[in-house]
Amino acid sequence: MQKIATGGFILIALLFFVCGLSLIVLGAMEIWSALRPGDEQSVQDRFRLILECIGLLTIAVAALELGQTVLEEEVQRAVHVSSPTRLRRFLSRFLIVVVVSLGVECLVGVFQFLHTKPELLPHVASIGVAAAILLACWGVFVRANVEAEKLEPAAMHEAQKEDEHVET
Repeated sequence: MQKIATGGFILIALLFFVCGLSLIVLGAMEIWSALRPGDEQSVQDRFRLILECIGLLTIAVAALELGQTVLEEEVQRAVHVSSPTRLRRFLSRFLIVVVVSLGVECLVGVFQFLHTKPELLPHVASIGVAAAILLACWGVFVRANVEAEKLEPAAMHEAQKEDEHVET
């Protein structure tokens, strides 16, 4: 059963990488259409296309990072997330991607809708608020988790040894 789960995690990581690379290609196509010489687009249209490219690349980074996280945490380490140290580290890697992606998407949305559709700015602001709430909750979780880690100093030491193995 463990081999099936490992195979599933490898497949998931591979699909994350394929999705990330596909989004990079789409972003390159988008930027080319924005900067293509001789095209009769307005500066505003080009700006919109560049903002869409930023959004695509942000999601691509998130997909690539999630693929790397799944690969490192579930396949290379070959351990289950059971100790508070591993749980905090796994969630931290995941939430970094989510919070940064939401923050960038919020900025892209503000720039995109500020002059064209200001009635959508409250929706964009809700993305920023969600990112801020996630960041605050993550901070509370990390703070509370520090006490749990003190109960398992061996797990922290083991996780640090695994880091050395994964990095090489």
